[in-house]
Amino acid sequence: NTKARSNEFAEKNGLQKYNYVLHPRTTGFTFVVERLRKGDNLDAIHDITVAYPQNIPQTEKHLLYGKFPKEIHFHVQRYPIETLPTSKEELQLWCRKRWEEKEERLQRFYEGGRCFSAAGQSIVPPCKSELRVLMVKCVSLLYWMLFPLGMLALLYLYSLARWYFAAMIVFFVVQQKVFGGLELIELCCHQYLKKQQKFQDTKIKNN
Repeated sequence: NTKARSNEFAEKNGLQKYNYVLHPRTTGFTFVVERLRKGDNLDAIHDITVAYPQNIPQTEKHLLYGKFPKEIHFHVQRYPIETLPTSKEELQLWCRKRWEEKEERLQRFYEGGRCFSAAGQSIVPPCKSELRVLMVKCVSLLYWMLFPLGMLALLYLYSLARWYFAAMIVFFVVQQKVFGGLELIELCCHQYLKKQQKFQDTKIKNN
């Protein structure tokens, strides 16, 4: 499983074994950061640690059985891109350091007061009531039961719906083949708008 592979990776590379997190994929992390940096599309990195003070859902089966977590705690820390190292090796070390901190943070969470804040109180409030949780479960279950049936009914009854679905399938396949995915199109649009904004700012200053 993934935990065993993570421990095997740690043994091969002389790293400590983690109990609460898996070792990060530093190669993919550095690749993404470098690509976003080159396009001037990265302002900061947000380090998010998630913890469950009560029941921890392990698989989708737990969710099907209704074993939803009653509370979810988040620890969020923002790192401006200027504070990150520039070389690939140092960036990998930076990423591993953040994971070491995650391991220590989660260890303190589960072995201590099950809370991230120093004051011992949860920053994220729990659900207001068990009734509210039950209502959310029922509405979610009802929606995901009716939505697929509704889509099938639309496809069966209306030719316009069939044409729409076919057009969307063709669109997503073509954009994936040509552009490499919607996220790359979004990055290009973001970069273009950013350049336009810089051009307008320069034009205003010159005037």
